[in-house]
Amino acid sequence: MNRKTSVDLVIIGLGYVGLPLARAASASGLKVVGLDRSAPVVQGLNSGSSHVDDISDADVRAMLDQGFRAVDSPEVIAESAAVVICVPTPLTEHGAPNLAAVDSAVADIAAHLRPGTLVVLESTTYPGTTEEVVRPRLEAGGLKAGIDFHLAFSPERIDPGNPTYGLENTPKVVGGTTPDCTKAARALYERFVGSVVEARGTREAEMAKLLENTYRHVNIALVNEMAMFCREIGVDLWDAIRCASSKPFGFAPFYPGPGVGGHCIPIDPNYLSYKVRSLGIPFRFVELAQEINQRMPAHVVSRASDLLNQHGKPIRGSRVLLLGVTYKPDISDQRESPAVDVAELLLERGAELSYYDPRVADWTVEGTAVPRVGDYLEGAAQADLTILLQQHSELDLDRLADHARLLFDTRGKSADHPQVVKL
Repeated sequence: MNRKTSVDLVIIGLGYVGLPLARAASASGLKVVGLDRSAPVVQGLNSGSSHVDDISDADVRAMLDQGFRAVDSPEVIAESAAVVICVPTPLTEHGAPNLAAVDSAVADIAAHLRPGTLVVLESTTYPGTTEEVVRPRLEAGGLKAGIDFHLAFSPERIDPGNPTYGLENTPKVVGGTTPDCTKAARALYERFVGSVVEARGTREAEMAKLLENTYRHVNIALVNEMAMFCREIGVDLWDAIRCASSKPFGFAPFYPGPGVGGHCIPIDPNYLSYKVRSLGIPFRFVELAQEINQRMPAHVVSRASDLLNQHGKPIRGSRVLLLGVTYKPDISDQRESPAVDVAELLLERGAELSYYDPRVADWTVEGTAVPRVGDYLEGAAQADLTILLQQHSELDLDRLADHARLLFDTRGKSADHPQVVKL
């Protein structure tokens, strides 16, 4: 199915997944074109400006020097040897999979599909999507997967802000609709990824991603639930986790927090639950984990109220400073951040809210602009309660503990201090 093309790879979706993929592929010598429907994104990239935390402007300029370009029109697909779909797959307001962006990308590919093309879906989804949703639409024009074109699934494993593991040194799972499709996908990724792992098929590759994040989801729920009762029985959970982590086998540490956020943990297990429920089978383990993790913002606010009461202050009218409103440290991404739920609940109870985050210049919660303090140490000194929601490296936690009237550390990162209370 080899054919001469003017483009090696088209990447649909140039966000947190697609742009790092474009950078790695361009650096390997492939001629890469990025396709995104956002005109500002396309214009910014073509002028050397990045909109993604892990990709600098210098990275984008290097990509352009290597031949990369961004477009907002799908005609380029017809010129490419391979197309990779890296679009968002959020949930609907009812918690069901929202594949609208995937559907749109597949429609664009189907309209410009040529014999010999490799098509890979990287967007996280439920097992069966590649075979049951993508394949029929691509084959509607007469070409057949595994015969006239290659089709595969390869789950994205991008971890924004991770200083150790990126695309190139994280093993890439690939599963095709046929063994030849798997080999074609493998050959593409081996150009710029150090290790490629072949799955039995697309369903196994799809399930691998959901298994990875469901594993994290349920274990985070376990320690979150333990955090809710350990304080009541006089146990320092953080110290218990430290001690358990000394065991060199049979234990992996997870840590409690104010909730789960980001593009994976709060979302991906729902895709698996959706598929299981379609079979008429309850998936109670995941659903219980979801319930526990979603309770954590309310638990944080309840603890905050108790702490203020212990110091003779009601939550209504108290000045509360939130530190760190992104979903993980040292990035600006706020997707599904539990800070939003914490803020909403505090505002409902009448707290006078402010925030500080070195990565977020403006923050709005339910249409209300939350004031940003200029100096977090001064802000903590003036606030009745400071709640650490995210431990960005710019925050000096020792100095923070010295300045704060009262510090509620939901991440367990502060040293023992008279003014510090941990989750």
